[in-house]
Amino acid sequence: MARRREFSVISMSFLDAMTCGFGAVILFFMIITANIDLRRDTVLDDVAAEVDRMELKVLAGRRNLVELREELARLIEERFTTRGVKDQIMTEIDSTREDLVTQGEGRDARMDLIEQLRADLALLEAETERLAVTDDTAEEVGASIRAIEGEGYRQYLTGLRMGGQRIVILVDVSGSMLDRTLVNVIRRRNMPDEEKRRAPKWRQLVDTVDWLTAQIPPRAQFQVIAFNSEASSLVDGTDGQWLTANDASQLDEAVRKLRNETIAEGPTSLHAAFEAARQLNPRPDNIFLLVDGLPTMGAVIPSRAGVTSRERYDHFERARRELPIGVPVNVILLAMEGDPLAAPAYWRLALASGGSMMAPAEDWP
Repeated sequence: MARRREFSVISMSFLDAMTCGFGAVILFFMIITANIDLRRDTVLDDVAAEVDRMELKVLAGRRNLVELREELARLIEERFTTRGVKDQIMTEIDSTREDLVTQGEGRDARMDLIEQLRADLALLEAETERLAVTDDTAEEVGASIRAIEGEGYRQYLTGLRMGGQRIVILVDVSGSMLDRTLVNVIRRRNMPDEEKRRAPKWRQLVDTVDWLTAQIPPRAQFQVIAFNSEASSLVDGTDGQWLTANDASQLDEAVRKLRNETIAEGPTSLHAAFEAARQLNPRPDNIFLLVDGLPTMGAVIPSRAGVTSRERYDHFERARRELPIGVPVNVILLAMEGDPLAAPAYWRLALASGGSMMAPAEDWP
């Protein structure tokens, strides 16, 4: 009788099936792991690309930030430059506005001058007729008002003409009138007053004023004004007033006070001189300016010592605005050493006003 085979749960077939299943699981996990690694590499590549892109953005942003900072600095600099240009333009606008106002006043003044000249012309025609009857010229009568001694006939510079009915003589009596060089001016400044009055340049100034007053026509009105930091008439008590040339005593008094009582001292202010001439009413029709260089101050005394050539020229240009419009200015320049801008500046002033300019020799008049 055959023996029955015993049944075992763990048989070869079962083990084969379990092994195949386990192998399938392992294969499944291997496939999943491979896919995960592939996806991980893909994701990492994407992330790395994104990081690179962000780094490029950061670098570009930094470059843009540097450029923006440079642009901001440039704009700030342009803003300050524009502000300076704006201030300069505003200053020019204000100056132009003042010039326009001055020109407007000048037009009114010119109309008044035209009317005054017409009246003066009528008076001159009447005077000419009277002189034709009396056979006496103005020059002959003028010579009898004041006499001046000299070496022959010294009016050899024909550009200088003493004419007009209202004549102003502006005399610079500042410290620079002591000599023609700065060194000698400083040396003479510490001398006694009598020594200062004997300085050759000062004596020439006084003699020139003496000569000019002797040329004033008869019946003309005049004023002799001395100026340094301030301006005042050489005839006491006559500031802002016209004097008449018929009486030689007032002309003599002006020369006497200049020669015997006046001392050359202080800075030079053309502003004060021209302002004094402008205060005269009626306005002058002829101005004689005796000066030796550009002014050393403006309308006020400076707070610091010393002045540059450019500052002196600026003082001169500002002082010119105080001159009455349309009045000729005749300049007698007793030139000072080391002031090269003075001669061309005064020459332009005389030319623009219709006057004349001369720089006399040391023995004139």
